[in-house]
This record gives sequence, C-alpha cells and structure tokens, in this order.
Amino acid sequence: MAGGEQIVTQFNDGDALDCRSLLSSSERDFLVRNNGDQVKIDSLKGKKLWLYFSASWCRPSRHFTPSLVEAHKELSTKGDFEIIFISADKDEEWFDEYLSKMPWLAIPFSDSEKRDLLNEEFKVRGIPTLVIIGEDGKVVPVSELEGKTVGLYFSVFSSKACGDFTPMLIDIYEKLKTKGEGFEVLLMPLDEEEESFNQGFRNMPWFSLPVKDKGCEKLVRYFELSTLPTVVIIGPDGKTLHSNVAEAIKEHGVLAYPFTPEKFAELAEAQTLESVLVSGDRDFVIGKNGAKIPVSDLVGKNILIYYSARWCPPCVTFLPKLIEAYHKIKAKDDAFEVIFISCDNYQASFDEFFSRMPWLALPFGDSRKASLSRTFKVSGIPGVVAIGPSGRTVTTEARDLIIKHGANAYPFTDERVKEIEAEFEEIAKGEVAGPITVMSVDLEEDKDDSMGGGENPKEGWVCDGEVCSKA
Repeated sequence: MAGGEQIVTQFNDGDALDCRSLLSSSERDFLVRNNGDQVKIDSLKGKKLWLYFSASWCRPSRHFTPSLVEAHKELSTKGDFEIIFISADKDEEWFDEYLSKMPWLAIPFSDSEKRDLLNEEFKVRGIPTLVIIGEDGKVVPVSELEGKTVGLYFSVFSSKACGDFTPMLIDIYEKLKTKGEGFEVLLMPLDEEEESFNQGFRNMPWFSLPVKDKGCEKLVRYFELSTLPTVVIIGPDGKTLHSNVAEAIKEHGVLAYPFTPEKFAELAEAQTLESVLVSGDRDFVIGKNGAKIPVSDLVGKNILIYYSARWCPPCVTFLPKLIEAYHKIKAKDDAFEVIFISCDNYQASFDEFFSRMPWLALPFGDSRKASLSRTFKVSGIPGVVAIGPSGRTVTTEARDLIIKHGANAYPFTDERVKEIEAEFEEIAKGEVAGPITVMSVDLEEDKDDSMGGGENPKEGWVCDGEVCSKA
C-alpha cells in the first residue's frame, strides 16, 4: 500500500483541536456530500470524526474503502459519528467518481490548500490513513503507531482472567513508556455492552477500537483467537511477531520485550533452577515432616517437576511407575531429585498423597505453583517436566518417556532418546549379544486400584483414562 492502513480511536489524552478551524477555510464553512449537498461544519460539534486520507488512484485505498463503508454503516446509526474524506486526487472527475462510492462528507476538491494543510498537520506519509478525533476534539494521528511494536490486546471487561491480566499489561506498558521504548497497545474490545466498555476503558492508558467494531471480528478470525486474554504482537515492520504473549508477560513481565524469537530464546537460555523455583522469600521446597530444603541445595542436579493429585485416577496409576523409576535412578545417580506439585483440593489430600512419595514437594497452596504452570504450560496431569543440571528445561514430556522406558530414559535428553531408539534398531537387526532392559507399561492393564483416591475430580478438570486435563 502507499503507506499505513490503521484504524484507531482516541479516548485518552491528546492534543485538543477545534473542528471548525481544522476543517474550514476563510471562504468555506461547510463540507460536501456526493450528491452536492453542503453540510455546515458546526453541525459536527460533539461528534467522533474519522479523517480519511485516500485517493482513487491508490489500489490499497480502493481495496480498503468498502470495509470502511461497512464500518460507517454500523457506527453512524447513533448520529454521533462521521467520516470526512481528504482526497489526494489531482483530477476533479476522479475525485467525484471516488466520492460517489462514499456515504460520508468530504473537503471540497477545490480547496486543495486545506487538504494540503491537513496532510501536514497529521504528518500523513502514506494512504489509506485514518486519523480519529474524539468528541472532545482530542486526536491521535496514525504516526503514533507507525514504526512501533504494537500489542493487539483482545479482552472482555467481564472476564476475570482479563481483569487479572490488565494490571500486568499496564505495568509493562508504563515501564516501557518511561524508558522511551517504541511500544503501543491497541485494545480489541470484545464486549457486547458499550457501558461496561466505557467504564473499564477509562482506566487504560492506550488506544482502542470501538465496541462492536467489525475490524475486531475480522482480526479474531484472522488470528484464530482461541483464548482470553490474548496479546498479538505486531513488529515495527507490520509483520506478526507472536500470536499471544499474554503468558510470557505473566511469567517475565517487562523482560519479555520486544517479544521477538531472539528474546524468547535468550530468556530460555537464561533459565536456572533458582529463577524457576525461587520467588521472594519462597526459596525452599519441603521434605518429609515439612522439613525445608533450600533450592540452592538442588542446583546442579537433574530435577523432575511432578504435577499430580490424589483425586486424579491416571495420577494414582502412574505414581508406582514413577516411584520405581526414582529408586532405580537414585541408586545410580544421587544428583537426581523429584519435586511434587499438588493439584489437590485440600491440605489433607495433599498430605496423604505426599506420604506415599519418597521425594520432595512444593508446600500445598504455594504461590509458586501458578508461575511454574505458566512456565511449563501445564494443562494436564500427571505431568512431568525434566530440568537439567544447568537449570534449563530438558523436556516437558518426561511422563511419556517414563511410561515407555522407565528409568532407562534418564536423564530424559534428546540424546538419550536417540540412544534408546538406536538400541531398538540394533535389537531389530539381531545384532545385540546382551540383553537391554526397556520398560513399557500399559496403563489399562496395570492399574493399582488399591491406591485409588476416593475423591471427585477437581472442578474445571476432565479425566479421560490416561490424563486429567483442564476443561
């Protein structure tokens, strides 16, 4: 396109403008419609105005105009909104033909001086371009977003998840603004009620599309939105950097900026056991009888983070397999440990289930559980995450490796998996002289009902026989 195609609306601070002086000239106090009617500029007072910089010769403009016509049709029904066409055409016949397709107002073709002044006023560097002026005369030119990293924030004000996330986003937004970083947020409101939107948006420091804007619907489909909150990151070049950084913001805060693949790789490289398991004064796990074990004592070891619950039948079935693997691995390498993270409903359930285990645990109800779940993207239990001696994640699929290979999968690295596969190939060829111990378990045929939990699944979870997942 000839420049940047943007639609923003302004509700927060900006430079207030007088629409009469902005749109009129010494010899003209009106705008025109495509039928030749003249409309007094004073009649626009108190309305939201979109200034549409466009031209008939510009293919992106001609492509965008039909979408704008649809938006105008929907937004103009309340009578508090209008679009004003500022043409870049040099031929009046082309201007008239293009305006005939527009149901809104225009600066007359004859007033080229005013059209040029408006281009200068809003630093229009390309078309199609929209500049939004609120009913109070405050304005945000498109240049506010051009060349910046932009977060498209899809949210619903009635959603608790969005309500909990918004302060986090505001925090990093304000920190980046203070640093002078080129970052902006554009709210994509999915609310049905304008009143709830207006009430919630009042406390946000960024821009927004209007409520029920069709642009939001199109973007929801385009980005295949599946969860809220979602923050899509658009890079300075206009290309999508990430489909949703909400979890990264929760986990890393401002450190996740500028949300590039390189930054996320850097964060992964920087992971240590202490960065994962220590939060403030919560720098320990517990052993039997509640004894506190400093996380620092575990640094340099191979660690399994074990998500499980007493109410979860697949977890109860898997536990004996993990215990067996634990003892075999521990006998060969003492620099190994398992940390249980409970998804139980009650302290008593945690205590009883933990009493069956020979390893360590995060205290029941510990606040670190939420951040760890985000870090490892845990959505089902039992889940086992392997962390290597460096503190970096080795795999989030260690449960499957233990089910297939037992202790033989240790230390759960890609290299070890390749070795096991090579051993299988050698067996198939009949070239191996000695036996190779490989453990394979069929959960359905090897259930230990004596260790059943006796509780109903936790609300919001569904169990399918092999795993319990968040509904």
